[in-house]
Amino acid sequence: MKTTVDRSSVDLSAYPDLVVIYLGMKVRKWAGLKTLLGIGPQIQKAADEWPEGLLHVDNGILFSLFPLHVGMRWYWRDFASMEKWTRSGLHLEWWKNFLKDSGGTGFWHETYCMRGGIEAIYDDVGDATFGLRAFAPKVPARGSMFSARSRAAQGGQAMAAPEGAGETDLY
Repeated sequence: MKTTVDRSSVDLSAYPDLVVIYLGMKVRKWAGLKTLLGIGPQIQKAADEWPEGLLHVDNGILFSLFPLHVGMRWYWRDFASMEKWTRSGLHLEWWKNFLKDSGGTGFWHETYCMRGGIEAIYDDVGDATFGLRAFAPKVPARGSMFSARSRAAQGGQAMAAPEGAGETDLY
């Protein structure tokens, strides 16, 4: 059988340390709708600044309408670039504010590394089962499960947590 389907793929050989991160926010309370709508421009601003190591941003993925659950995919050159960005600028400011008050939303991310390693975090999402939580057991994000580098078994030393956002600060 001959196909008429135009099949293609991608050559990722130039990106041996590629990291893909799925991010999402889920509205848990009515106030969360305001929080979600307010975070959109901040996320776009962060993407517009195009931090070193960021290769592509795919915003606007809708996971569900009821309850409202939206997300995005970001492609990073390597884990270190992504980790450095999370500890600086707009992301750091947003993260510290979220840890003080989730604003009626839940936040999660799942990270997939080309050279191996997957990690995830789910903050204030309740008992929702989506993504890796749909089949893997839920465990507390403490100890070796606290940092993304450790969860993804990336080796090396994790960057220091920002002031006020370390494990001993939170628990």
